[in-house]
Amino acid sequence: MPRTIAIVEDDIAIRDNYTAVLTGQGYTVQAYADRPSASLAFSQYLPDLAIIDIGLKDEMEGGFMLCQQLRQLSQSLPIIFFTARDNDVDTISGLRMGADDYLTKDISMAHLLARIAALFRRTDLLATPRQDSDTIRLSHLKVDVSRMSVSWKDIPVALTVTEFWMLHALIKRPGHVKSRQQLMDESRMVVDDSTITSHIKRMRKKFIQLDESFDHIDTVYGMGYRWQQ
Repeated sequence: MPRTIAIVEDDIAIRDNYTAVLTGQGYTVQAYADRPSASLAFSQYLPDLAIIDIGLKDEMEGGFMLCQQLRQLSQSLPIIFFTARDNDVDTISGLRMGADDYLTKDISMAHLLARIAALFRRTDLLATPRQDSDTIRLSHLKVDVSRMSVSWKDIPVALTVTEFWMLHALIKRPGHVKSRQQLMDESRMVVDDSTITSHIKRMRKKFIQLDESFDHIDTVYGMGYRWQQ
């Protein structure tokens, strides 16, 4: 059975373009132009992944409202915010509401397809019966690689797929510097060099929200980043 992707986008040209590309990749696509039509459809049938614009027609926060609805219906459904708005307030708000990723509309189609594929890989991992876990523990950090879950002081940390693999790259060899290129390679996705800093920044914020004293992700200027115990 092909995966079903819902696209909620009020710009008809963008909506049709994404629909054509994703259909060409073998996905079944359900496209909606506004929140009410998407909301009604989601209440009856959930897609396998949702791509949602934040501003929908006259509802500036319509995408956030849809995300909240979807999270009430499913905690595991992958959700991507796709928007022309690129600022930390929107990004953090979206991720706090339960979105898995936040992408701007200038992203390449290849990048978007890679992020979608990675989210589906994570979904498949979560659906796989749990066996012996591959767990990494460093002080208060616990990372279950097989389940792609992270906790700090036994409190779950909601990382995106990209953030998870960047963190994994850092903690495999604590104290060793990982260059931006290495983080791009090990994130298992297509990640532009200019976005690495913002991903690290957001990841730090998530840990600091749980523990104000958190200071384990170091920036080594001119070289990259490392996990400092």
